[in-house]
Amino acid sequence: MTCASCANRIERKLNKLDGVSATVNYATEKAKVTAPEGYDPALLISEVEKTGYSAALPKPKRAEPASTSEADDEADPELISLRQRLVGSIVLTVPVIAMAMIPALQFTYWQWASLALAAPVIVWAAWPFHRAAWANLRHGTATMDTLISMGTAAAFLWSLYALFLGTAGTPGMTHPFEFTIAPSDGAANIYLEVGAGVTMFILAGRYFEKRSKRQAGAALRALLELGAKEVAVLRDGVEVKIPTSELAVGDEFVVRPGEKIATDGTVVSGTSAVDASMLTGESVPVEVAEGDTVTGATVNAGGRLVVRATRVGSDTQLAQMAKLVEDAQTGKAEVQRLADRISGVFVPIVIVIAVAALGAWLGAGFPVAAAFTAAVSVLVIACPCALGLATPTALLVGTGRGAQMGVLIKGPEVLESTRKVDTVVLDKTGTVTSGKMSLVDVIMEPGVDRAELLRYAGALENASEHPIGQAIARGAADEVGPLPAPEDFANVEGAGVLGSVDGTTVVVGRETLLADWSQRLSAEIAEAKARAEGEGKTVVAVGWDGRARGILVVADTVRPTSAQAIAELQRLGLTPVLLTGDNEAVARQIAAEVGIDQVIAEVLPQDKVDVVARLQGEGRVVAMVGDGVNDAPALAQADLGLAMGTGTDVAIEAADITLVRGDLRSAVDAIRLSRKTLSTIKTNLFWAFAYNVAAIPIAALGMLNPMLAGAAMAFSSVFVVGNSLRLRGFTSVAEQ
Repeated sequence: MTCASCANRIERKLNKLDGVSATVNYATEKAKVTAPEGYDPALLISEVEKTGYSAALPKPKRAEPASTSEADDEADPELISLRQRLVGSIVLTVPVIAMAMIPALQFTYWQWASLALAAPVIVWAAWPFHRAAWANLRHGTATMDTLISMGTAAAFLWSLYALFLGTAGTPGMTHPFEFTIAPSDGAANIYLEVGAGVTMFILAGRYFEKRSKRQAGAALRALLELGAKEVAVLRDGVEVKIPTSELAVGDEFVVRPGEKIATDGTVVSGTSAVDASMLTGESVPVEVAEGDTVTGATVNAGGRLVVRATRVGSDTQLAQMAKLVEDAQTGKAEVQRLADRISGVFVPIVIVIAVAALGAWLGAGFPVAAAFTAAVSVLVIACPCALGLATPTALLVGTGRGAQMGVLIKGPEVLESTRKVDTVVLDKTGTVTSGKMSLVDVIMEPGVDRAELLRYAGALENASEHPIGQAIARGAADEVGPLPAPEDFANVEGAGVLGSVDGTTVVVGRETLLADWSQRLSAEIAEAKARAEGEGKTVVAVGWDGRARGILVVADTVRPTSAQAIAELQRLGLTPVLLTGDNEAVARQIAAEVGIDQVIAEVLPQDKVDVVARLQGEGRVVAMVGDGVNDAPALAQADLGLAMGTGTDVAIEAADITLVRGDLRSAVDAIRLSRKTLSTIKTNLFWAFAYNVAAIPIAALGMLNPMLAGAAMAFSSVFVVGNSLRLRGFTSVAEQ
């Protein structure tokens, strides 16, 4: 495909097939087709071939890199061919243009030297345009290639006529370079510099466009190339090195410190810290042990692990992320559909205008050369390359930059939604808060040492597997350092734990467990306990040597970045609403901490979707941010669903945007990036339309040299691509 109208034609042809729905993307050079069950893909390919193009089924993607992808990048035959034709045309065309523009260089037989230099450019370098134009003609259609081929061929044939049959071939012939058309003897003028110059400029535009499209898709390739290339699989207890592509579900493989984990799996043995920053953006390594799940492409930062593969190839999280990005780049936004419809009728209209201009000039009594030049200028200036590139390049760069930042946008339609959103509903647990229990307060009885209380309680809870116990152990270890190992440890089901630490018998758990050991809290501590529980926090009592010594308060903590994220959302003109199943008091406290005024509390999981629907019924356009299975229906109901990537697969599947990092600022980035991408698309389309609308009348009136028209046309494409590439510099809120 060479232009948007090519893509549009293939799309229309595919959509005429029974039960087939297709979108063809000019930038990614891919068709996304929905067909009935059991439909033969060969029928689709033959239909594309009937249209005059070729097609192939995509190779199945794997999470590990195609090690040849960089080589493929270099060895792209289309890019190499373009480069060769461009270099050849530059070398041959520059002298032709120089002689045509500078009368001082016009030696006795300069016109014949121009012919010798220009002929290979117009015939060989422009051959792809002529070939495509001929294929289009056989199928009764016209594309931008038709315009280019007609323009360059007309310039060349006219020059041959003037040289061999007119007066242009006489020795010592000169003609001055002019920006405007002046009445003259057409048989004395040659337009070789126009044919060669237009070919050179358009080849340059195509080459840089192709290069830019590759650069724009680099984020997707980089995602796929995060994976490991080789893996050490255990076969009968012996390590065997195999390519990652041969790994099967159920295989157990070894990951040494510093190595990438080959695929998604479950830890069978060993403990370690895993650095997932390349995938999630989280800088803190995650501790994993037997039974924990790990994700492919993350790095083992600690000890040796043995992992059992649970998902391989295209099922892995990495491959699914890549698929999300690719799907987003293949779809079409509303604005793109408009551009496609226009480009479909644009080419025939331009040919009619060119013929009309030719007829009008001749009818008005002007020389053939003047009429001919005006018609060629119209054909050349009208190429709607910029129109075809306006949306896809911005989408490619925007979604690619999002992927690098951990924001996965599912489709271009999502961009339209972000512009209209005015309300953002935030699930509390796991979104505004971390979703993990943390030790938030320690209250001692008079005379009790805080460090001693934490050391005793932490040592006991460290031996427990309960999430609250683990939260206490983590908090204690952070404050007092390494914890001793307890003796005679016992777990009292549903009540707490007890054991001996440094020879002292310690009891940690519910107030009733301490009461069984005749250890009672003082009135002051009991009051503090009731107050904390009233705020929705969990309180654990600690006692030893026959007395209650204090309480530990555990709660789900607000993420450190949530307040900043809420402030940024408000700056974007959005109204944040906190949605939670917790009691009103807890919800209000969390909301106050992060700066949210509107709170909807005590909502059952299944009722979240009703809350979103109710807000929509009030005329609001709602974005929903959540992470759990119970958020999935609400995410799907919302006008814009954003799933925290730290959440469940179900939530991610239901959302429009996935935030790979567990940081609410990613939601701000997602909305900002989407809006920025949409505004870039609109800027591109405005300039592409304005350019063609303004330039065609100027060309038809004979006020534009065809060669300058070619340069301007190529520049418009490069401008659109360059404007889109500015999105690569988009920075996240965290970096500002």
